[in-house]
Amino acid sequence: MTDSDKQAGTGLSTFVTRVGTAVGVGLVFLVAILWGRELGLALVVSFVAVMAVVEFYAIARNEERLPNEVFGVLAAGSMPVAAAYFGQLGLLAVVTGLIVASLVWHVAFRQVRTSDTAVTVFGAVYVGFMLSHFVLIRALDSGSLLALATILSVWVNDVFAYLVGSTVGRHRMAPRVSPRKSWEGFAAGTACTILVWIGAFYVIDTDLTLGWFALIGVAVSVAGVVGDLAESRLKREVGIKDSGNLLPGHGGFLDRFDSLIMVSVVAYYMLVFGGAI
Repeated sequence: MTDSDKQAGTGLSTFVTRVGTAVGVGLVFLVAILWGRELGLALVVSFVAVMAVVEFYAIARNEERLPNEVFGVLAAGSMPVAAAYFGQLGLLAVVTGLIVASLVWHVAFRQVRTSDTAVTVFGAVYVGFMLSHFVLIRALDSGSLLALATILSVWVNDVFAYLVGSTVGRHRMAPRVSPRKSWEGFAAGTACTILVWIGAFYVIDTDLTLGWFALIGVAVSVAGVVGDLAESRLKREVGIKDSGNLLPGHGGFLDRFDSLIMVSVVAYYMLVFGGAI
């Protein structure tokens, strides 16, 4: 067996593992979206947020930051549930409570540095606040289908960008941040994401136009790439490959959901500004 054959076999094995994990995670979200209503989905998102923010704080500790993980984890885990029960006001209330508690902690303990407080708040907001918008999408009219379209478009983008980028990708998008990400993969992922949202237009009953659905596809694709690159930059700064090892083929929760973190916010506001309520 040649080296190229070995690399091809390894690549196929990695892809199969990656897809298998994604399918398993997808089934959990599918059940939560269709039968769990807002609260059921919120509990799933809350678990993801807690696991992801724990990984984020672990990354921060590699840079000698000392975040208050109790505050951050509690806040990140509470935000999706607050969004399910009280909407945006509940979500903002938790964020406000986190900021106030972190400032009190900062004042009470002289050894706490400004960077520690900032990382505490940012980690919970970055993961918990952003992901909670996926719960808010579920609460919109036709929310179950819109949530399905959102998460399906993220995974379709991921799969086709990976397939095309790993086979024919030649022009690197951000070689210093994510060497394997290519413009060819981005183009393929974007095209497929737009197709998902165009398909959603014909299935979901909303007041949004076909053009707006296509525009959502573009925005979601860009947001997914930004989310992925941002998380890659965080890891590269501390010299680690994965944020964790609990999800085979993906690494950690932050690795798996980095795109959805950014996409949730962008998709929500694109839908709301387009007229979905």
